[in-house]
Amino acid sequence: QVQLVESGGGLVQPGGSLTLSCAFSGSIFSFYVMGWYRQAPGKQRELVARITAGGTTNSADSVKGRFTISRDNAKNTVYLQMNSLKPEDTAVYYCNAIRPSNNINYWGQGTQVTVSS
Repeated sequence: QVQLVESGGGLVQPGGSLTLSCAFSGSIFSFYVMGWYRQAPGKQRELVARITAGGTTNSADSVKGRFTISRDNAKNTVYLQMNSLKPEDTAVYYCNAIRPSNNINYWGQGTQVTVSS
């Protein structure tokens, strides 16, 4: 059973930076496309960024140029480097793993990111 454990959330001032980490266990990491999603109060969960095992990435227009997703296949970990944070980035951030061969999704428990002065 795949398990995902996020860490790195917190309170940061506008313009600041945070790095989220997601530790993957329970299967073969390189079989999975990894992603970060977020959900703000009263809004639907949305894709932030996604990365394949080979390192191909895509991200939401709202975070392009500010957020970078990366993965370390040796450490079974995916990261989200967030720079130039804005109040509208405030949300619970969730790690996601999906295996393209069967489209089964796994989710982490979420980590809160709050951008406020």
